[in-house]
Amino acid sequence: MHIDHVGIVVREIGPAISFWETVLGYKQYTGIVVNTKQKVKVVFLKKDRSLDVKLIEPTGSDSPAFQFSRRGGGLHHLCFKCEDLDRQISDLQGNGVRLLVAPQSGEAFNHAPIAFLMGNDNVNVELIATDERADLLA
Repeated sequence: MHIDHVGIVVREIGPAISFWETVLGYKQYTGIVVNTKQKVKVVFLKKDRSLDVKLIEPTGSDSPAFQFSRRGGGLHHLCFKCEDLDRQISDLQGNGVRLLVAPQSGEAFNHAPIAFLMGNDNVNVELIATDERADLLA
């Protein structure tokens, strides 16, 4: 398992993209994808020799990330890429990590399955077993 990306909740994705590009030197490399299950819009940014960043904007007040965004947002999750999602979930649960969202279609990952777990110290963990990204920019 290794860290694939860092998820950051923002109030508005457009101004956040501009900030990350202009101030921090990242480049947008996917279009904005709507995740209907999590009720968020997401976009991926990259920079040489750095982890990818996924910006997350709630699509409405019923989004799980809405209240967090209204408090200013910030670090939401660490995403780990693994070889076998189901086995990794089982291993993590065996070590006391709590499953929050069972594997489901990840729209930002071309519908490859994703899962969310809660680790020690309230670390929100996303698991993926793919390199796929939806809506890659040319």
